[in-house]
Amino acid sequence: MTVPADRFQPGQAVCVRLAWPPGHVRTPWFVRGKQGVVERVLDVFPNPEERAYGRPGLPRVRLYRVRFAQSDVWPDYGGSATDTVDVEIYEHWLEPTPG
Repeated sequence: MTVPADRFQPGQAVCVRLAWPPGHVRTPWFVRGKQGVVERVLDVFPNPEERAYGRPGLPRVRLYRVRFAQSDVWPDYGGSATDTVDVEIYEHWLEPTPG
């Protein structure tokens, strides 16, 4: 099986798609539309949004760990400005940041 090339690299800024599709979605609502940085590139897996409906989840998709500043995710966050949250997000939910 061919493994897809990495679209994003560690340290690269990305934006999570701002979408609200119906169905079984594996991307948390609280990071949609938010900008983060790829912390690491993980493996490829069957697409879980397809697997939820009993389909094979092909083609397999790359999973990334993306780091967000907590204050960017939750505007009222009262902790340190250096606090972060990491979320694992499938490639089809990520876009390069503009500029």
